[in-house]
Amino acid sequence: MVNEPHQLHAIIQGRVQGVSFRYYTTLLADELGVCGWVRNLPDGTVEVVAEGIRGQLDQLAEFLHRGPSGARVESVDMNWQRATGQFINFIIR
Repeated sequence: MVNEPHQLHAIIQGRVQGVSFRYYTTLLADELGVCGWVRNLPDGTVEVVAEGIRGQLDQLAEFLHRGPSGARVESVDMNWQRATGQFINFIIR
């Protein structure tokens, strides 16, 4: 179960737009070998959908809770499910 691919869906709230949150999320996801995407939402939050091995996603989730240096993360709503296998890389939408 630990080595099975999972999907993480997260909504990050706080000061998370205009602080390179998507850029640094993409850098880390690429480094970890995680696939999926990140995007800004109109309400000022950031949404992430990522697929990979649970250990990789746990590391990404740790980052999402703190963000880059200019961010102020107030909350992260995370949901876990089985990976769909629909992604081949990690992109900014």
